[in-house]
Amino acid sequence: MPRVYTVEFENITLANASGDIDILSIDAATDKPTAIKTIVLKTTSELAEAQEEWLRLRVIRGHTTVGSGGSSATARPLSANDSAYGGTVRTNDTTIASAGTAVNLWSDALQVRNGYELWLPPEDWFWTAGADLLVVRLMAAVTDDVVCNGSITIVEVP
Repeated sequence: MPRVYTVEFENITLANASGDIDILSIDAATDKPTAIKTIVLKTTSELAEAQEEWLRLRVIRGHTTVGSGGSSATARPLSANDSAYGGTVRTNDTTIASAGTAVNLWSDALQVRNGYELWLPPEDWFWTAGADLLVVRLMAAVTDDVVCNGSITIVEVP
């Protein structure tokens, strides 16, 4: 039976000077396919922002070298009976993932004052396995620094 985990991040800065940012990258454990089930991003610094800035998002599979500049994150099991997540997760990498054969799976945009929520049915989950990373990327620099919180739910098949 699949195990469900949540990866949350709080008070991270998407800096204007950073350009593209890997908001989340997932490196699945060997023989344990992993999927993204939900993506929720909320900005906490742009509540009175005069600009109606849209931030382009993309989910990418296929990079083989993880980025840097961010931090390791903990995927926490939603069930108290599940074991720890087998892969590794990173958030807010300012040097984006590279190498491999990247495939763009999905693109959308986040309105900076409204935040973003994506809840996918199982047949639409974004899957990865083996050496291919699964990345949620901000595709361009923000106009000014943005502070955000978020949670991404992932599923692992043991």
